[in-house]
Amino acid sequence: MNKPATPPTATTAASSSAGAPVRAVLFDLDDTLWAIEPVLVRAENLLFDWMQANAPRVTQHHSIASLRQRRLELMEREPAYRINLWALRHAVLTEVFQEHEEDHSRVDEAMALFSEARNAVTLFDDVLPALQLLKQGLALGTVSNGFADLKHIGLDGHFQVSIAAHTFGRAKPDPSIFLAACEALQVTPQHTVYVGDDLMLDVQGAQQAGLRAVWMNRFERELPPHVKPDAVCSNLHDLQRWLAALESQAG
Repeated sequence: MNKPATPPTATTAASSSAGAPVRAVLFDLDDTLWAIEPVLVRAENLLFDWMQANAPRVTQHHSIASLRQRRLELMEREPAYRINLWALRHAVLTEVFQEHEEDHSRVDEAMALFSEARNAVTLFDDVLPALQLLKQGLALGTVSNGFADLKHIGLDGHFQVSIAAHTFGRAKPDPSIFLAACEALQVTPQHTVYVGDDLMLDVQGAQQAGLRAVWMNRFERELPPHVKPDAVCSNLHDLQRWLAALESQAG
């Protein structure tokens, strides 16, 4: 159950675009529109159960935790995987299937199972009603480092643009991924707000690209003093109220 709505907290505007009318809103996905931890736990467990039945020599030598460690080690050796987590997981599964003489041609089957579970998300209660209202007056888009499939989830119709790091070739907080979304929506960064839960990737990344940034703090985390979002919200209803207040001030 979602926490009761609390008023959005305006903070010292760190963006140079403060005061410009908002014409577009870009969203992060994981932990902004849905909680990701329970989704990943379920997906990991389903994948491991599948491997126990179909690649038992892998699970005799590995646990969910040890496979996660293998991914971290590979990502450290090959930083390109930081922007393609699907490819990272696929590469590690291929490695361990080959090491333990399992049929690595079945890795695609394993990844299809994982991806299906990865997209079985439960939206926060405020998401659909808020998106329905926001898209009536604003251009909406998404920018994500993950590989969620918005069409599969059923959200693609709410967004005019969706950019994922693994297809774009750069990941947040690189300014280019935010700027590409603005360009695709035909708006300037100064007229765009980015909404996300990660203080470095989302808030600081967006602000460095010239956007205003709203910290979506759904889990009552502490805001460190060195980060200054343009607003702090606990749900999308808070975001709507903050945007309405900006419009009123501009009018």
